[in-house]
Amino acid sequence: MVDLAPQLDSTGTPSPEHGRITYEQPLTERMRTFLRIEFLFDQASYHAEDSTQYGTRAAVASVLEILTILGRGDIRAEVMKELERHAELLGRYRATPGVDATRLDELIRNLQGLRTQLAEAGPQFINPLKECDFLTSIRHRAAIPGGTCAFDLPDYAYWLNLPYSERRNQLEEWIKQLRRVCDPVSQVLWLTRETTEPVERVAASGLYQYNLPRNEQFNLLRVVVPAKTGLYPEISAGQHRFTIRFVKWQGVDKRSAQANQDVKFLLSLV
Repeated sequence: MVDLAPQLDSTGTPSPEHGRITYEQPLTERMRTFLRIEFLFDQASYHAEDSTQYGTRAAVASVLEILTILGRGDIRAEVMKELERHAELLGRYRATPGVDATRLDELIRNLQGLRTQLAEAGPQFINPLKECDFLTSIRHRAAIPGGTCAFDLPDYAYWLNLPYSERRNQLEEWIKQLRRVCDPVSQVLWLTRETTEPVERVAASGLYQYNLPRNEQFNLLRVVVPAKTGLYPEISAGQHRFTIRFVKWQGVDKRSAQANQDVKFLLSLV
């Protein structure tokens, strides 16, 4: 029997300790945006530690993608709303018996502090990055396959050949600017994921369907499966129902096929 104890790991990453993979499906556009920002910021932070030119290129590419997302709407205001909402939800637990009041107050203060920082940053906090001619030139060429080659962007090539310490300092400055919104996004996602304990479900012949209650608003669907089953979920979700179809991995050269056996998995609906 496969161990399906309700302990979640990171999004889409196998847990060496528990051998599970978590797949997430956003149920709102706001959650979709937050998940993309989290993914790109983690990617930028990871590659910034790579001293090679290709590591720096990858970090810059992630920074530019975050800038593109932040330019599509008032993400700052959306994050502030979520921080306020979670602070209000946590505040309702103050009168609940058995709650660690010290820990609860710490979480609420942290949320309020993040919201205050975002408010003080102002709606134009990201302008220094948007108005950076160096980044703008890279972003324009990045839309072309291979468009950031040395012959296209000699200034970029020169910068990439500077000592890693200099490139690292500049990357840290850009990441510091993005952190103003990315850290609050990570906090919102952490609280969202921790809101509900996962429950064990069974997909009969590899298929699971669920009708969502019409009087409740859900933001995120999480599916946890053992890493060694050779299966992964394909998730489709609408306003009133979601479907999970477990698919058998058969390699990159073969089309995957739906599993024909019952599949146990963990489900969180937040």
